[in-house]
Amino acid sequence: MLTISQVLVAVAVFLLITQFLKLQRVRRRFPPGPVPLPVFGTLIQLNFQFNRDLLMKLAKIHGNIFTLWFGWAPVVILNGFQAVKDGMTTHPEDVSGRLVALPLMDAGIMLATGHTWKQQRRFALRTLRNLGLGKRGLEHRVQEEAHYLVDFFASMKGKPVDPSFPLVHSVSNVICAVVFGHRFSREDEAFHELIKATEHLFKTCVSLPQLYEIFPWLMSRLPGPHQKALACYDVLSNFTRREIRMHTERGAPEEELQDFIDFYLDHIEKSKDEPRTTFNEDNMVYSINDLFLGGSETSSTTLNWGLLYMVANPDIQEKVQKELDAVLGPSKLICYEDRRELPYTNAVVHEIQRFSNIISVGMPRVCVRNTTLLGFPLRKGTIVLPNIASSLYDPEQWETPRQFNPGHFLDKDGNFVAQEAFLPFSIGHRVCLGEHLARTELFIFFASLLRAFTFQLPEGVTKINTEPIMGGTLQPHPYRVCAIPR
Repeated sequence: MLTISQVLVAVAVFLLITQFLKLQRVRRRFPPGPVPLPVFGTLIQLNFQFNRDLLMKLAKIHGNIFTLWFGWAPVVILNGFQAVKDGMTTHPEDVSGRLVALPLMDAGIMLATGHTWKQQRRFALRTLRNLGLGKRGLEHRVQEEAHYLVDFFASMKGKPVDPSFPLVHSVSNVICAVVFGHRFSREDEAFHELIKATEHLFKTCVSLPQLYEIFPWLMSRLPGPHQKALACYDVLSNFTRREIRMHTERGAPEEELQDFIDFYLDHIEKSKDEPRTTFNEDNMVYSINDLFLGGSETSSTTLNWGLLYMVANPDIQEKVQKELDAVLGPSKLICYEDRRELPYTNAVVHEIQRFSNIISVGMPRVCVRNTTLLGFPLRKGTIVLPNIASSLYDPEQWETPRQFNPGHFLDKDGNFVAQEAFLPFSIGHRVCLGEHLARTELFIFFASLLRAFTFQLPEGVTKINTEPIMGGTLQPHPYRVCAIPR
């Protein structure tokens, strides 16, 4: 006679076999990929890893559109420039949704979906334009912060310094001026705490959506790094609410609205009687958080990589400096428009973005209706993940994809050439709304620093580590650099 434990084992085995067979039937409706197992999907085959290089390896086995499984949730992966482009632009509205597993999904801009996303994104774009996006007004903010950054490095008098904090401080102050109406000093303790919280968020956020998708009930209750990430988001939210409270207590400006908070508070009042309005203080907080996160960490990390690449490639640094000296001279205020007369410098800035490739994979999209993706029918709710990194490293698009080579953006006569596969800001309906600001920041900051200084390793340091630290954004290993005045 069977014991209770034997019966339970038999039942468990039967259920696992049943679930396995069911999974095999379901997976036939999706693009090919590793065989999913009950409970874990394909995580065991992936050794519980999930990064851009692994996805590129899997594409060589299964093709440039394939399926991974997170538990019972299928995730369709797009790999390589052509698959990413076609998948995100053929029916862009169909794949414009977001996951709704995290507590803050469906709020603000970055993580919202549907009606909320459309209203908040449209308002943010219009407001940023009103505040000078794409115009000289906002460019002046960038030039001002570039000036402060040059002054900081000059104050170091060639001594070794970790450039990460001064870079993120200067870049963050651009978006702070736009959103909050003022900048923060380098000594501000609250701002230091905010930067630390932001950095921690980006280190852990790469795995949060996937883990919540598989085990939403469990993840919300278990201790671990994800709880610290949510606590860091609270730091950012509390900082934002304090700024909103200061604006509310001050009252509306007598003449014209000065910053994003002013515009949002004004719009809340104007739209309060609209039946489907999504404009309220919570969504204001989430939208501002999105603008701050998107407008600080990514550009500063790219610049951090840029200085490291200049130290590793002194010949390229020297060539940039010669071009800057010949075209601009020592005192001209650097403008974004100057990039047209500085093709080599512009190519180097683009190559820094391409080669550093700081977004590990990309944000998941969700099909908002039944659609067809590269010949495969997908149902509403299917998760689609474009591997943006694979476009920037696609060997069919780049001559030397795994080498730092500004020639990728130059023709035989040395003229700058835009490349279609250059997609660091994503593509389709979810393209980064701060793309123009980021491009302006990267060019002006980089050109300002290289015109003023030659960057080199401290005396006695000979090794340079250019491998990334994996996370939500790919950071360089901590390093120190000497900014030698020119």
